[in-house]
Amino acid sequence: MYLADATWPELGDYVAEESLAVVPVGSTEQHGPHLPESTDHRIAEALARAAADRTGHLCTPVVPVGVSPHPRQFHGTMWVDAPVFRDYVESLTRNLTYHGIDRVVYVNAHGGNVEHLREVGRRLRDAGDAYAVEWMWNDSIPDLVEELFETPGPHGGPKETAMMMHVAPDLVREDRIEDARDGGLVDWRADGDTVVHGARTFYDAVENADNGVLGDQTDATPEAGRRLFEAATDQLVALLEWLDDQPREALVPPDHVDPQPGSRRS
Repeated sequence: MYLADATWPELGDYVAEESLAVVPVGSTEQHGPHLPESTDHRIAEALARAAADRTGHLCTPVVPVGVSPHPRQFHGTMWVDAPVFRDYVESLTRNLTYHGIDRVVYVNAHGGNVEHLREVGRRLRDAGDAYAVEWMWNDSIPDLVEELFETPGPHGGPKETAMMMHVAPDLVREDRIEDARDGGLVDWRADGDTVVHGARTFYDAVENADNGVLGDQTDATPEAGRRLFEAATDQLVALLEWLDDQPREALVPPDHVDPQPGSRRS
């Protein structure tokens, strides 16, 4: 069920029986010369809605702007400061808890959001309001990503390019894919300038790649995108079903350990 398309009585019927919601979260930022700035939030929304359709769970509208200051030198990139993002997502989630939701999956497609969504989840659980977890699509299917691409790249690479060929093919500038590869950093893991003596030496994307993307985009195909999308959706569906099955008491913070086992303190 897509929250924004439902009526309030229909949503009332949902929370009378169910207590789980899916919240897609992404970014609006540069993804090279071949992919739109909507790449992350389109992937997140497509996965969230597909999994919600299969399970019958509630899916909210997407959060389209995330924590993305690192590609700010590229035109059009949008971001919010990390504390603002955390407070916004927490407040949005508390809207859901007010209506009867007590477990949430953040379907995430932007690496810069990961630690902040985890922090929001901790806040909500520690307050006893909800159990919320962050789920990153490519982290759910690492073996398939490695099987399909020799240099997948963490940003604007073939895995995101393939996913967009499946999710929104009309927005992929296929005539610029070779430009993306040639103007970017193909094998970021082999670049000796990114990590020196164990320290990551860069902060912004432009310090690594003139066009802001990593990996060999020419490896991407619509068929690879379909396989990625279906495999990731399967993983998300399994997560939703697992979370839905958990008793409430299993999702609250554990009690403090007894500092003096066997003590007879009154």
